[in-house]
Amino acid sequence: MNSDILPESVTNLIEEFSKLPSVGPKTAERLVFYLLKNGGNDEFGRAAIELKDGLMQCSICRNYSTGNVCNLCQNTHRSSATICVVSQPLDIVAIEKTGLYKGRYHVLHGVISPIDGIGPEDLEIESLLTRVEAEKPEELIIATNPNLEGETTALYILKKLQDNPVKVTKLAHGLPMGSDVEYADQMTLGRALDNRQAF
Repeated sequence: MNSDILPESVTNLIEEFSKLPSVGPKTAERLVFYLLKNGGNDEFGRAAIELKDGLMQCSICRNYSTGNVCNLCQNTHRSSATICVVSQPLDIVAIEKTGLYKGRYHVLHGVISPIDGIGPEDLEIESLLTRVEAEKPEELIIATNPNLEGETTALYILKKLQDNPVKVTKLAHGLPMGSDVEYADQMTLGRALDNRQAF
């Protein structure tokens, strides 16, 4: 972006928006000019600055929370018989929209990806293994994305649990290979949950 054409503050914000996933330069420009035209800059800026204020990871499932234990883990109506393992918090949102799953969750905050320098020690896998030992769920549903990194992560967890009696399942292949859980439509994701398979 040529700073001779636009003020530096505008070009800086366009560059920052461009760093977001699925936001290209043109979309970033449209977003910035929308904010300029329609006001609301103070509220938008305040919301962005305060985004992480008071947020922490739930001590149980590692989802984002405003307290030591998140609302889902505090909910006594959810079954402790199953733990659904997801890569990112957004995956929980997608699964909850199906209305079909009533168990617990565990967020890994990523997947094993040697090319990106991410190993098992960089994820919430150890906390998951400790949790399975302590809570003794009947079933662990691995809901990582059906791509190379997601499958590698799932197989790593499966190997780590080979001496544990917990039943380990994965989402059915209603999800196309290479797709992301968070972008799956509710019907496909619901079908994948219902038809999950043993590893």
